[in-house]
Amino acid sequence: MKPIIKILIISLLCFCFTDCKGQTNDSSIRPPAVAGKFYPADPAKLSNALKCFYEDAVKQKLQIKPLGIIVPHAGYIYSGQIAADAYNQVRNFSYDVVVILGTNHTTAGFSKISVSPKGAFRTPLGLAQVDEKITESLLKEDNDCVTDISPQESEHSVEVQVPFIQYLFPKAKIVPIVIGTSDLQLCSKFGKTLAKVLKDKNALIVASSDLSHYPDYDDAVSVDKNTLDSIVKLNTENISDEMDKQLNSGIPSLVTCACGEGPILALVTYVNESGGNFASLISYANSGNTLIGDNSRVVGYGTVTLYKLEKSFVPAKEDINNIPPGNNKGLSSDDKLVLLKLARKSIEQYLTSETVPLPRNLAAAIKNKQGAFVTLKKKGELRGCIGSMSETLPLYSVVGRMALAAAFNDTRFQPLELSELPDVEIEISVLTPFVKVKSAEDIVLGRDGVIVKKNGKQAVYLPQVATETGWNKEEFLSQLCLKAGLNTDDWQTSDLYTFRAEVFSENDVKK
Repeated sequence: MKPIIKILIISLLCFCFTDCKGQTNDSSIRPPAVAGKFYPADPAKLSNALKCFYEDAVKQKLQIKPLGIIVPHAGYIYSGQIAADAYNQVRNFSYDVVVILGTNHTTAGFSKISVSPKGAFRTPLGLAQVDEKITESLLKEDNDCVTDISPQESEHSVEVQVPFIQYLFPKAKIVPIVIGTSDLQLCSKFGKTLAKVLKDKNALIVASSDLSHYPDYDDAVSVDKNTLDSIVKLNTENISDEMDKQLNSGIPSLVTCACGEGPILALVTYVNESGGNFASLISYANSGNTLIGDNSRVVGYGTVTLYKLEKSFVPAKEDINNIPPGNNKGLSSDDKLVLLKLARKSIEQYLTSETVPLPRNLAAAIKNKQGAFVTLKKKGELRGCIGSMSETLPLYSVVGRMALAAAFNDTRFQPLELSELPDVEIEISVLTPFVKVKSAEDIVLGRDGVIVKKNGKQAVYLPQVATETGWNKEEFLSQLCLKAGLNTDDWQTSDLYTFRAEVFSENDVKK
């Protein structure tokens, strides 16, 4: 199976998976259930994924120690960068214990709060020890807390947070918790219990939650903005009411506004009880923003940091839609360099970490919806070339996706290996809209790319193919027909379309 096909199948938007429990002789050590699915099972790749995420993370917005953070829990290839944005807000501080509030995806009918009382969680990075004194206190103080750990055995919403914590706070202990319901009374009661038990403790609370599930891209942006706006007001009743209102508003395919509503409610209650008075939106994206997402059915990911400030202030207005539409300006040399770097980074990051970058903070010109091809050449010879003629996605997204496809899905070649990458040159062809021509006489070799269509079969050649091969027009069109599975002379009775391309490579643009 080609690597990029593999990640499309096993890297999950939110929660669909099968258990893969590891083997251990110590029943108090919870083995990884979703390593190799939600995040890399290989320690080196996992470390490299976290390194890449933290390098690209949103910078620390406030030099104030947070009480808690809201973090997504999808597969790292979808939400890992957004999760790192939240963790980056706490990385310059120290914590002795991190309480992870997960949500129940696996155990139908469970409506209590599962507290893992002892032992450790194992990940590819090693063991994260449970703080047994705190778990003992929680079980004593709140009768909704139980030692039934069956909801934790396969629960990914807790597990995926552990490597982020291990990377930043290797000496910190954890308190793994799964909240079985979003009942406001239960969650508020537990939040107060947390505030009591953790008083005078050096603790961070992590509420693990994705946002909207399965609307289209535009609806997700709108729903998630309303949800996040309600969260930062730190009023649990308003949060619950807003989610209920949106869920009942008839938005197509919306099945939840937050699959970690319970953890969010508990965290907000904890913050209020602990004297917290401010929450800041850190970042937002949804699965449609990723290089493998589908805009027609997305999951939202947002991060919020919660603080106790010595004095109140009026925060700047947050804008969660960080990838607005582009305009019609052409590509500058800087734009071309950004696209080439994105193409290379997409391939390299997947090879070294099984994740891909999340494009952000981009110039307007590369947000235009355009088609593009990405061509890989190894020592001058073709090593892969795949493109998209569609004008449904922003250019940066097409380039990233086609780079991955050219590296791993061109069936003419074996999937690219990391050892080959230094010898590979990347070329990008940004396409103009294609137009139907009356006959082959309207085609100018070297200027026009050509699409041939007949009887449901089609193929395309980029403009540079004619120049590189030296074919005359008849040879060019005959070879194009063969590529489409047609007879060599079918171009005379086929539909022909032309387009032009702005072509640039790493050798053309100064690195």
